[in-house]
Amino acid sequence: MRFMGVDGRVVDTAEAVVSVMDHGLLYGMGLFETFRTYQGEPFLLERHLSRLADSCKMLGIAYNPNPERLREWILQLMSANELEDAYIRYTITAGVEALGLPAGDYTNPTELVYIKPLPVLPDSLYKKGRALQLLSTPRNTPETAVRLKSLHYMNNIMAKRELQSYPDAVHLQAEGLMLTGNGDLAEGIVSNIFFIKDGKLYTPDVDTGILPGITRAFVLELANHLGIPAEEGRYTWDVLTYADEIFTTGSVQELVPVTSLLRHGEENAVVGSGFVGPITEHLLKTYRQKAGL
Repeated sequence: MRFMGVDGRVVDTAEAVVSVMDHGLLYGMGLFETFRTYQGEPFLLERHLSRLADSCKMLGIAYNPNPERLREWILQLMSANELEDAYIRYTITAGVEALGLPAGDYTNPTELVYIKPLPVLPDSLYKKGRALQLLSTPRNTPETAVRLKSLHYMNNIMAKRELQSYPDAVHLQAEGLMLTGNGDLAEGIVSNIFFIKDGKLYTPDVDTGILPGITRAFVLELANHLGIPAEEGRYTWDVLTYADEIFTTGSVQELVPVTSLLRHGEENAVVGSGFVGPITEHLLKTYRQKAGL
C-alpha cells in the first residue's frame, strides 16, 4: 500500500524508515499484533493491545496502549489507502540504542502500522475447508514463560519453507502444523489448532509453548457461552486422525475448517465428512455475529 504509519504519522511507504540502530533490527527486540477490521472497526483491539502491553513490559519496552488514538490512526491510514476494511499489523520495536546488549529498559520505542487489503477468501474455504500438513520442523521453546508475538520469527519462516517443499500441500494451499520437541500438538504456522470429538472441543494448552492467540481465547469463551464443553491439554497427531471436526483460528482468517490431513509418505486422510462440521460452523457464525457481520 502507498501509505503506512510511523510514530503516529501517515507517511508514504517508500519513504518510511527505521534506524539501523533500532534493536528491533539488531536483536529482534520488538513485538507485533495482527488483526482486521469489520466495517472499519478493529475487532478485539483492546485484547490485542493488552497482550502487547504485557509483552512489552516483559521485554522492558516502555509502552502505554491508547486504543482510541490507534483507532483514529488506523482510520486515517484506511482513508489514505482508500480501504473500507483492512488487514493491520501493529508493531512496537525497542527503538534506537547503542550496539551491544542493553543493561536497562528501552524508553524510546518505534511504533509502526502496516496496512493492506484483506485477503480475498472464497466462501468455499469455509465450507470445503483446507488441508493441514504435518511438519517435521518442531515448535521451538519460547524464550519467556509465555510465547510472545515477537519480531524473532525464524521458527515460523523455516516451517513455511518446509511446507513449500511438499507438492500436495502447495497444491491444496495447506496450513502447516508444528509439534513440540516432545511430539505434542502445538500450532499452525500462522494459526492455533482446535479439534472436536464426540461433541467436545479440544485445543493444545498454552504450556506447550504455543502463542496464546487472541482468537483462540475468544473461541474458548464462545464455546463456554454456547454450552460446548472444552478442554486444553497435550495431544498427539494421532488424535487428529480420529477427530470429527478440526479447525484453525486466526484474527484475519477467523475459523477455518480442516477437512484433510497430510503427512509425508502417507495417504491423505479425510476429516469427518470432508466438509465443515456443525460445531465449527456454529462457532464461526457466532464469531462473525460478535464481529458485527
